[in-house]
Amino acid sequence: MTAGSWILLIVFVVLALLFVIPRVFRWRRDRRRRELIRQLEHERGSRVITLIHRQEIMTLLGLPFSRYIDIDDSEQLLRAIRMTPPEMPIDLLLHTPGGLVLASDQIAYALKRHDGRVTIIVPHFAMSGGTLIALAADEILMDPDAVLGPVDPQLGSIPRGSWPAASILKALEKDNPNRDDETLILGDVARKAIDQVHATVRELLEGRVPDEEAERLAALLSEGRWTHDYPIRLEEARHLGLPVAGAVPELVYELMTLYPRRSQRRPSVEFIPTPYRTRDRDR
Repeated sequence: MTAGSWILLIVFVVLALLFVIPRVFRWRRDRRRRELIRQLEHERGSRVITLIHRQEIMTLLGLPFSRYIDIDDSEQLLRAIRMTPPEMPIDLLLHTPGGLVLASDQIAYALKRHDGRVTIIVPHFAMSGGTLIALAADEILMDPDAVLGPVDPQLGSIPRGSWPAASILKALEKDNPNRDDETLILGDVARKAIDQVHATVRELLEGRVPDEEAERLAALLSEGRWTHDYPIRLEEARHLGLPVAGAVPELVYELMTLYPRRSQRRPSVEFIPTPYRTRDRDR
């Protein structure tokens, strides 16, 4: 072979390794995730679903952006719930900054309607819409350092930013003769948004806590008592009356290491994509 041929061969091998090796590692990691999900299901006798959002790196520009609960997530999660026998318990591993109220609402109500026991597992954080989903659970397992958060609605848009609905209403209480129609409309939307989230929280808690307690928690979490990123830790969540416990299964921590931040997009929701029968829990 000529020197040119050797150079071309070396370049070909290097390029092949650059493409093949990452794919092999990704395949092994994905397989290990599925193995751990199966193992956790066997230990707990449940269907295990993960909803995990990391800060990702955009492939072309290398810029970080946060992922959040969206309609694709709710579609996949509802599919997983439909594929689970009504009496089979569901464990949802939740790690998210929150997201769309609509998507979180769909997931929460689907979990509440499920006949089997629903457990939400929070190893690190489940803020905003993540907390809304957690309120549908029979039990919330939290790491001692994990946090939930308020579910008060945020209004606005990406270019202009977002504002807490409760703060908009607070600002409108002050006299201002120069207030324009857009601000008044925003205030009307803010009131509706708070009322809607309040009603959702109350309905999710119905049957799990007394009606008076459900109303108190709905007001506390939805009406802007705290800033939106206020961390509700395990002890405070317990003091508030939420069904929390501090017993996160050890396998969950190992499973979380297999969801690294990376440049290529991976699915937020993951589960074993086959319909389960009740006897599958014993396998």
